[in-house]
Amino acid sequence: MVEPLSDQVMRKIKQAAELYYRLILVVAPEGAGKTTAFTHVKERTGAPLVNVNLELSRRMLELTERQRALRIPQLLREIVSDTASEVVLLDNLEILFDISLHQDPLRLLQGLSRNKTVVAAWNGKIVSDERKAQSLSLYITYAVSGHPEYRCYRVNDFLIATKYSDE
Repeated sequence: MVEPLSDQVMRKIKQAAELYYRLILVVAPEGAGKTTAFTHVKERTGAPLVNVNLELSRRMLELTERQRALRIPQLLREIVSDTASEVVLLDNLEILFDISLHQDPLRLLQGLSRNKTVVAAWNGKIVSDERKAQSLSLYITYAVSGHPEYRCYRVNDFLIATKYSDE
């Protein structure tokens, strides 16, 4: 039986306190219950739940496309630092993958997680690289290969909670 997503997140929050990057990615496809799990974690911890798409969009309304690309890291830091909690839940991150913004979403999240524990929803999946038989490498993906927003990162320097077992 798979551990409920909210319980996994609670366990990972405790583990993250020991890490350089206190980043937890909740990896599952859209509609898999990430927001519901975040709501339960919010109720249990009091951590703020931030809709990143909404908050960044509000702050970028008056900016040109070039200014948006340059200011995204600063705006995201402001959103997270405005919260008084040591843990922040970030949901709806799709805007970070917008190719016109020229950002590296994982790097942005890692930067935020130096000062607070960041739990972020990641619409994607976990895949393995079976070519290296001696050391199985895991990766997280966003979008599908060939899509302009496609990203693939090796699982390194962050924790993962997922609704499904590793595929």
